[in-house]
Amino acid sequence: MIELEGVPELIDPVMVAAFEGWNDAGDAASTAVAHLDREWKGEVFAALDAEDYYDFQVNRPTVWMDAGVRKITWPTTRLSVVRVGGDKPRDLVLVRGIEPSMRWRSFCNELLGFAHELGVELVVILGALLGDTPHTRPVPISGTTSDPDLARRMDLEETKYEGPTGIVGILQEACTHAGVPAVSLWAAVPHYVSQPPNPKATLALLNRLEDLIDVRIPLGELPEDARAWQVGVDQLAAEDSEVAEYVQTLEEARDTAELPEASGEAIAREFERYLRRRDGGGPTAGGHATDGQDGPPGPPYRRESPGGRTRPPKPPRPGGKDTDPGSKDTDEDGESSED
Repeated sequence: MIELEGVPELIDPVMVAAFEGWNDAGDAASTAVAHLDREWKGEVFAALDAEDYYDFQVNRPTVWMDAGVRKITWPTTRLSVVRVGGDKPRDLVLVRGIEPSMRWRSFCNELLGFAHELGVELVVILGALLGDTPHTRPVPISGTTSDPDLARRMDLEETKYEGPTGIVGILQEACTHAGVPAVSLWAAVPHYVSQPPNPKATLALLNRLEDLIDVRIPLGELPEDARAWQVGVDQLAAEDSEVAEYVQTLEEARDTAELPEASGEAIAREFERYLRRRDGGGPTAGGHATDGQDGPPGPPYRRESPGGRTRPPKPPRPGGKDTDPGSKDTDEDGESSED
């Protein structure tokens, strides 16, 4: 039995989880949960035993100095709780950690034990995958679930993926079998600029999470970081004509595929989000949150060229094979797709 002394009774709690590793391209998902924890000043109330789940030769502990005393931080998964204020306050249970090296079933069962004891009503797992998407367009976000009823109620895709999976896919299935509603939100990160950070993908995940659980998330400097990131990638891509041509090909394919949506639901969602932020609607905490703009959504996010950032790798040759699984098309669980 999990005992949670010192944790107050929670209000309509939602568990939001992300894990560093295979399902976290550009660190977009783990950074999103870290942002929520930082903005709402989350208080850690539990940590899983690192000895049970991690290979320390894969995820090594770190040594640091505290007032002249050497201390060790072990890789683990921590849980914190934040209260979102407003007219309809609710609590978020934030789970942030590293994909475990072993005992995945026990790992998921332990997290589900916390969810049960805290009365969690919904589990939202964030992930990020590498895909053939241009950095100049809005980040594609897909919402998936294994529950057909939940898919209909929340306008999500019912996952049909078959193949290797990561901890995100395992935890979602564990929730489904335990009768806990669970959703995965996935951001597609351009494979030709996959190195972290990717604030544009993080921002897109938070915007989709905001819509899904009906809370207003303070974004802080993320919108400006996202704009600056795009400026930096624009500049790097412009230095290589082959990369620039490849990006243009991706843009054309994306625009053609999404033309019907661009004129309908996508614009409506963005305008509704703008109105909520302008009018101050929706729950929030710690003051008034804005997206850094005074009007409707503006041009694509941009970023100044970050120091020391490497050039984007050259795109795969047409008809060639790429031995890196991360550069292939990926599915909703972040896995390579052969379709």
